[in-house]
Formats: sequence, structure tokens, C-alpha cells
Amino acid sequence: MFSIILAAGWPIWFLLATSVIALALIIERILVLRRDKIIPPKLLEEVVGLVRSKKITPEVVTRLESNSPLGKVLAAGLRNEKASREVMKESIEEAGRAVTHDLERFLNHIGTIATAAPLLGLFGTVIGMIEIFGAQAPTGSTNPAQLAHGISVSLYNTAFGLVVAIPSLIFYRHFRGKVDSFVVEMEQQAVRFVDIVHGERNQ
Repeated sequence: MFSIILAAGWPIWFLLATSVIALALIIERILVLRRDKIIPPKLLEEVVGLVRSKKITPEVVTRLESNSPLGKVLAAGLRNEKASREVMKESIEEAGRAVTHDLERFLNHIGTIATAAPLLGLFGTVIGMIEIFGAQAPTGSTNPAQLAHGISVSLYNTAFGLVVAIPSLIFYRHFRGKVDSFVVEMEQQAVRFVDIVHGERNQ
């Protein structure tokens, strides 16, 4: 592996740094964007039960807010439980926007890496081509070692740029889809919660 890095020349170090960052961000998002952590099962039912039994206290709201992203949305509604439906819904929407922003954390970074990695590979390819042309002496003779090194730089950087970009793009699309589905489900549960609290539906 180290011999490949040496053969790829100094431009490969930018791609290596990019790949390490992408891997760290992908692992972090895999650990964070888990369904049971974002939308805990039966959380809505538990909160509705507390509302109906009139056991809502500031301590309960604080614990709910730190429970999960869905808990933060429902807690915003509970803080305005006695207000009108419009005020309660508006507070939930504000909390939902903040939660969505948190869920999308680092996604733009991963998308940027997916876009930039091929360009970094292309940069290495250009450097390799410069070395290839530099192998041509004014007399017409060619330096085989310099020519081989230029070809290695070109090919390795192109390949490694794609190796970094393709998984990054796949995970970016995957995480984006997960976040969108989480947001839709939280919106649905929040609407149910508002309707239940204001007596417009039973469950």
C-alpha cells in the first residue's frame, strides 16, 4: 500500500486526507441517524398518556426534550399546551426546523467531498501529465523512469479520486433519504399530537 502511495506522488496526500475525513463523517452519521434514537417507539403514546393523566411538569418536559429529536419537537408543543392550536403548531414547527438542521449535520460536508474528490484526482492526473511531458528531453530522448512515474501519478490519482467519491456520494444520498423520511414521520406524529391535545382526534 505504501508503495502505491509513493508511486502516486504528492497529490495523493490530499485525497488520503479527504478519505479519512469522509470515513469519520460517515461513521458518525451511521451512529447518530438510527431510527430508535431519532423516533423512539411509542414515545408519542407515552406523552399523550401523560397529557391525559395531567402529569406534565417542567421536569417531564425537560427530560422529554433531551430524550430524542422527536422528544424535542413534542416538548416544544407541551410548553404551549394551553395555547391555541396555531401557537402550539408554530412552536412545534420552529423546533422541527432546529431538529432538521441537527439531523442534516455534516451531510453537506460528505456531499462536498463526493464532488471534490474527482477534482482532486483530476489535479493529480494533470500533475502526472506534466511529468510525462517533462520526460521528453530537447534532444528527443525520453527518460523512462520519469515517464513511468508520470503515468503512475496520473492513473493512481484518477482511480483514488473515484474510490473516495463514489462511496461518499452513495452515503450522502442514503443519509439524505433517511433524514427526509425521519422529518416526514416526525411531522406526522407532531400533527397527531396537536390534534389529540386539542381534542380533534382520539389517537
